[in-house]
Amino acid sequence: MTTADDRLAQVRACVFDAYGTLFDVHSAVGAYKEEVGARHAELSAIWRIKQLEYTWLRSLMKSHTDFWQVTEQALDYALQALAIDNGDLKHKLMQAYLQLEAFPEVIDILSTLKKAGYKTAILTNGSPMMIESAVKSAGLDEFIDYQLSVEAVGIFKPNARVYQLAVDKLDIPADQICFQSSNAWDAAGAAHFGMKVVWVNRYTQPAENLPGTPTAELNDLSGLPALLGLH
Repeated sequence: MTTADDRLAQVRACVFDAYGTLFDVHSAVGAYKEEVGARHAELSAIWRIKQLEYTWLRSLMKSHTDFWQVTEQALDYALQALAIDNGDLKHKLMQAYLQLEAFPEVIDILSTLKKAGYKTAILTNGSPMMIESAVKSAGLDEFIDYQLSVEAVGIFKPNARVYQLAVDKLDIPADQICFQSSNAWDAAGAAHFGMKVVWVNRYTQPAENLPGTPTAELNDLSGLPALLGLH
């Protein structure tokens, strides 16, 4: 049973990563798994890995482009790696990425936080177009106060300038913001920046050996209200 964490007692806002945390990144390929065929899970995994790798590499190379282009380039790589030559399928998968499924508990948790008076925001690598589409498609509009994209600073997570966006927009100190991410590297980045962090370890992964230690760890978002002392 999840109990309140005193380290989160001063939290005034809850900020969420989007992809993998609120939205199931594998639901895009999942919507077309019969068309993709037996290697659908492999395609989705390669797509996601390359998508992340390209954000990190572009940041290091100082060659930024938006997440929509990164997502397309990563999909191109994944399709080529599995020798899938189907332009129509590529188009369908890219459009599906604009309408990813939210995880089952997301709406209830966001609703609970809003009723309790917390400010809420999404802080994402996604471009404004991508995140606006995903939020609207999943019906999260009324529960999210701010949608913050890395496009405002032109570099991807875990650069500190990205996390500073939330501090500036919410006008709340970092240590009074609770940041939720399913990506261990993102959780580490936000913790290193100074936020209180809940790592949503949906896939039972080991912790990263990086600077920045999350405050707490959950299997999904359903335990967040209890961590914050909401009953």
